[in-house]
Amino acid sequence: MPKKTKAVHREDQKNSVGRLLFVVFAVLLQIFWFYLVIVRLTENYIFIATGLRILSVLAIFYIIGKHTNASIKLTWVVFIMAMPILGWILYALVYGSNFSRTMKKRFDVADSMLFPYLDDSHTVLKHLKKENPRIGNQFSMLENLAGFPVYRNTEVVFYKEASLGFEAQMEALRGARKFIFMEYHAIEDRESFREIKAVLLEKAKEGVEIRLFYDDVGSIGFINPRFLRELEEGGIRCRIFNPIVPVVNLFMNNRDHRKITVVDGQIGFTGGYNLADEYFNIRSPYGYWKDTGIRLRGEGVGTLTLLFLEMWHAMDDSPVRGLYNYLPRYWEKFSEEGYCAPYGDTPIDDLPLGEDVYLNMIHSAKESIFITTPYLIITDEMSRALCNAAKCGVDVRIVLPGIPDKKMIFAVSRSYYAQLLRAGVRIYEYTPGFIHSKQVLVDHRLAAVGTINFDYRSLYHHFENGVLIYESPCIADIADDFYEVFRTSTEIAADWGRKRSILKRVMQGFLRFIAPLL
Repeated sequence: MPKKTKAVHREDQKNSVGRLLFVVFAVLLQIFWFYLVIVRLTENYIFIATGLRILSVLAIFYIIGKHTNASIKLTWVVFIMAMPILGWILYALVYGSNFSRTMKKRFDVADSMLFPYLDDSHTVLKHLKKENPRIGNQFSMLENLAGFPVYRNTEVVFYKEASLGFEAQMEALRGARKFIFMEYHAIEDRESFREIKAVLLEKAKEGVEIRLFYDDVGSIGFINPRFLRELEEGGIRCRIFNPIVPVVNLFMNNRDHRKITVVDGQIGFTGGYNLADEYFNIRSPYGYWKDTGIRLRGEGVGTLTLLFLEMWHAMDDSPVRGLYNYLPRYWEKFSEEGYCAPYGDTPIDDLPLGEDVYLNMIHSAKESIFITTPYLIITDEMSRALCNAAKCGVDVRIVLPGIPDKKMIFAVSRSYYAQLLRAGVRIYEYTPGFIHSKQVLVDHRLAAVGTINFDYRSLYHHFENGVLIYESPCIADIADDFYEVFRTSTEIAADWGRKRSILKRVMQGFLRFIAPLL
């Protein structure tokens, strides 16, 4: 593990922030140009102005009829009503992109080749539904609707700190014999990743197949221009998810937020942490960074493998070959205790799987619901589910950061406090610093750990992944971690926000209104 330091400020190094700023400027310039052209046309041609008004009304009816969240609909309807031309242009760019439809076709093709290799016998699911029909139905949604099987022969280990997950990950990488797949939202070419890079380059020399996949926006402030060249010259195959380009392409709004490492198809890692120094407290810009992760060993790793290959092949429309090399048979018995179902969520279908998993867990709770999330920007359905659970006597607790990384987003998160507190939900802020872990624990028996925040961006705009876990021995470790977090956090008073000024209420209402666009 990298040696911890007290460094707070990032060292000077070349990265791609300049490219990001240029792209943002170029895209805004194009949108502004479209706007000016249409405004000028409407000023000079009355029939164009009338046509645009009709299109705006039709767009509103179309939005209302869409199968999406009501809060997202409301934001766009009001935006188009208030600024018909600009609102219509932006909506058309965001939801009418041919590129988005092209990407959906690519993912459909990749999925049709990959996911038939997963177990479709439903044997484990049938056993679980006999054991506990209520929990079995939740796993049934993942398996029958989304195609993600539930597994039994899989050992699940929970790491209460990112540094512990890092150490286990390094050990697994050093033991790789066939292949290593790594997919992360953010990679920083500094101390923590350089340890990994050294192992990857050494393994590549030994003939191990190495593939590295990262998100362009997530890593753009961290990557040195020589980064890709050095890795590829060392025998490591690299791909970038959705590279930002200086043209209007609102698919750029959809980012890869997944965190996956797979070694030889036998061991897999996921969780909240990226491969950057702040996640391991080498740098501490927001106090102590609290993150968690899990390791899978056994049959469940197959789903993580296919999630990685899905992204890898969809990004360049390449054919899938030799899949049997990456999905080994599991003759060894890893664990007969508990159940797990790794799953992925995508913004290019009509299934908000990440949110549905969380909602099902909340609705099923009888005694307790514990949640950690760095951001709390939730739909009315989620807010109502949490409030109703608390009103029914369920012990509902949510932990958010004590030191935020984004002040505006933190302000939006706090705008939900008053409503939740009135219903009896207990809210904590993590006193030592920034809590980045994304996990839910229900009744000390059912847990979800992964990359999915409680915000619109994770639930509706990003590619995400998680693991649903039931009755695994690691559940006790997850519960212990929650109680430790509660002890080191500050609980928000139940009467918080009751004396808010009218101006503050209006500002919070505005922030809630624009939340689906953040």
